[in-house]
Amino acid sequence: MLCPDVVNEQRDLWRPLQKYEMSYTHVRAMVEFAFSLMAKLELINTHSFNSFKLRIGINHGPVIAGVIGAHKPQYDIWGNSVNVASRMDSTGVLDKIQVTEETAEVVRSMGYGVTLRGVVNVKGKGELTTYFLNTDPSSPQF
Repeated sequence: MLCPDVVNEQRDLWRPLQKYEMSYTHVRAMVEFAFSLMAKLELINTHSFNSFKLRIGINHGPVIAGVIGAHKPQYDIWGNSVNVASRMDSTGVLDKIQVTEETAEVVRSMGYGVTLRGVVNVKGKGELTTYFLNTDPSSPQF
């Protein structure tokens, strides 16, 4: 699990979000990282005569983060956003990047192409509409 741009500050939940807080640079970073992982794995497969495959799920939203454990401290993240991201991975398809409808709207506004996968039954959430990021450079909205 990867969590970019975790901010170590509390925000007054009654205050409206400022424009800079809605830039979604972390979403762009995750998408680019996912594309890079897939490209690197393709290169590894070519040079090692293997056929490893990735299945990636992306979601965005608020999380709780912190260090837990006294004897072996570990950094961890919790929250609905984390659980849904994990479900995007576990219900995903090999060689695809699956995203939630909300994340699809954000990445589409950044110029990335998405393709509707449809409704997926997600454990603990019910039915969610999901999308695949277009990863093929020859697709119309790569």
